Amino acid sequence: MLDQFHAPVLLGEISRLAKPRRRAVDCTAGGGGHAAALAEAGLQVLAFDRDLDAVEAASRRLAPLGATVTVGKFGDEQVQERISAFRPDLILLDLGVSSHQLDDEGRGFSFRQAVPLDMRMDRSEGRTAAELLNSVGEQELAGIFTEYGDERRGRRLAREIVRRRKTVQFATSDHLVGAVRAVLGPRSGPPDFARIFQAVRIAVNEELSQLNSALPKLRDALEPGGVIAVISYHSGEDRLVKRAFAEWARECVCPPHQPLCTCRGEALGSVETRKPIVAGPDEVAANVRARSAKLRVFRRGNDG
Repeated sequence: MLDQFHAPVLLGEISRLAKPRRRAVDCTAGGGGHAAALAEAGLQVLAFDRDLDAVEAASRRLAPLGATVTVGKFGDEQVQERISAFRPDLILLDLGVSSHQLDDEGRGFSFRQAVPLDMRMDRSEGRTAAELLNSVGEQELAGIFTEYGDERRGRRLAREIVRRRKTVQFATSDHLVGAVRAVLGPRSGPPDFARIFQAVRIAVNEELSQLNSALPKLRDALEPGGVIAVISYHSGEDRLVKRAFAEWARECVCPPHQPLCTCRGEALGSVETRKPIVAGPDEVAANVRARSAKLRVFRRGNDG
């Protein structure tokens, strides 16, 4: 999440999308950077975040601009109902974690020494990263590391965690880093730790399943001609968004060998980004976390 980031390419694209719009929903408010840019462009803004700390910070920033910020996950039915009633013509999702969440050691997202293994975006519900690592079976752990962390040694890492937790329960970043080093070797370093910690975070917060179920509902909440813009940082997120947008833009989604079309028979809109928009060199230099950001945009058809 680049909510505190104000270099030209990504934020400039969001500002460009805002120009013909009237009402925008920021589904992941974070520190309020994007929502502030939209409000300053003259849009009526409704923002959400599942993190109470983020809502409090964004509220202080956005209240003078007339924007509304509320606690809630964009995948929740009540939030989606509010979004639909707002009738937005721009919906923005800036996925991942914010710089504030990463830098606050008490939140447990970092692999710095002795950080508690929490990783919950909403600390009022769900199991912590420590609880997940101490309770999930070897096969499920292997799937988390392989699917969410692109780790080919995911099964070995899962086996090592299960072996270690029989003696000492996982509680801090040191425990997970130690397991990673034991499997990946002494040359493993920050890039490896970042991938594995990210994989655990995605599992803790059920991020991909929430995104998958919410995307079509957010699309349907758009006014005809409205756009949904998604900034992703993980290959799984980007792949999910890319496939969803491509499927929505197809006129026919019937099986290829089916003789007659029985599906909707028309595209739901158009993909506005043939390739994802990525951060420029200045952006990456100003904020290294921008290097993996990818922005994709879909425009809903005028017929709704």
